[in-house]
Amino acid sequence: MDPNPNIHRQYRSFVTHLECSLTGERYEADRVHGLSRAGRPLLVRYDLEAMRGAVPRIAIQGRPTDMWRWRELLPVRDPKHIVSLGEIETPLVPIPRSGGTHVLVKDEGRLPTGSFKARGLVMAVSMARALGITRIAMPTNGNAGAALAAYASRCGIETIIFCPDDTPEINVREIAMQGARVWRVNGLIDDCGAIVGEGARQGRWFDFSTLKEPYRIEGKKTMGLELAAQLGWELPDAIFYPTGGGTGLIGMWKAFAELEALGWIGSKRPKMFAVQAAGCAPMVRAFEDGVEHAERWENAHTVAAGIRVPRAVGDFLILRAVRESGGRALAVEDNAILKAVDDTAKRDGLLMCPEGGATLAAYRNALAQGLVSEDDRIILFNCSTGLKYPMPEAPLWLDRTQPIDFDAL
Repeated sequence: MDPNPNIHRQYRSFVTHLECSLTGERYEADRVHGLSRAGRPLLVRYDLEAMRGAVPRIAIQGRPTDMWRWRELLPVRDPKHIVSLGEIETPLVPIPRSGGTHVLVKDEGRLPTGSFKARGLVMAVSMARALGITRIAMPTNGNAGAALAAYASRCGIETIIFCPDDTPEINVREIAMQGARVWRVNGLIDDCGAIVGEGARQGRWFDFSTLKEPYRIEGKKTMGLELAAQLGWELPDAIFYPTGGGTGLIGMWKAFAELEALGWIGSKRPKMFAVQAAGCAPMVRAFEDGVEHAERWENAHTVAAGIRVPRAVGDFLILRAVRESGGRALAVEDNAILKAVDDTAKRDGLLMCPEGGATLAAYRNALAQGLVSEDDRIILFNCSTGLKYPMPEAPLWLDRTQPIDFDAL
């Protein structure tokens, strides 16, 4: 299961402790933890000063470009606990015709199970394995459940997953096919999360909900680490990120701080744009109201199921990153999302998921509002392969036994 046998000869993690993201209270590493005593996410901390002296940036540059090249900045101490399905560095794909000259899409659909959820779940499951956790439950809108099922099945951890009853059918079947027990629930993802939470309180399983364990952030932060390396250690001007639970946005902001502390990048930061659907935009409302916590969004609905998250436990961390960066939380309508997906597929040959399409729609809005310029270097995140989502019918049909009107073809 080790992605790189040579890793055994040179593996070291610099983890020192965990820390409450709200109060700063310290927690011991290498123990099972959920939320902090304040009910907020825990963040993994590293001895960056020691790492700075021990690991030069050039050493990272010389390694295979998979997720595990960043091992000193990851929490897994012993490589025998890594549960890998081949987590590659995802490419930056230009979309000059639908996006613009300086717009690149980080295409996370190339990862195992076809989405960026693989980053967070490979880390969380590897740490669960290291800590002896044997049964996990989690709510999902689809892709996270698929990633958890795959990694947990690979190492023999029992998994129970709850999803809204309108979760795309392909996601539900994918989860079941990869070994989890998946239950459809007549509610939204936070309703599913309430079931998971109650079962955890009864001691039936460990709660793997977004940000309720400390390690998914560490996997997702590798998106930021990769971006820095791919762009020559200079960060872009703006990042548009599809935001439901917001783990990746939080993780990237953490990654940038760690890279600067190591001396590998400067102080420049991209504007972080948290992209939500107009039918479920709790972060946008909280951002515009100038508050630190987002109230639940009632009657949430959108074609982009992955960002249909009415309430996020890490709301204040998302809003903090957006504000510190000079970015914004932006909402886009479903028709703009679908148009962006269609444009990118037909004009640039890249099939994006609806959540990825939302980032292009948001970029177009930001450009029109003067929040970014055409000369800015822009990164959009396509969080899943578009192959998992419904596509328009292709009804044209030809009878080869009849005369063929080639002009009509």
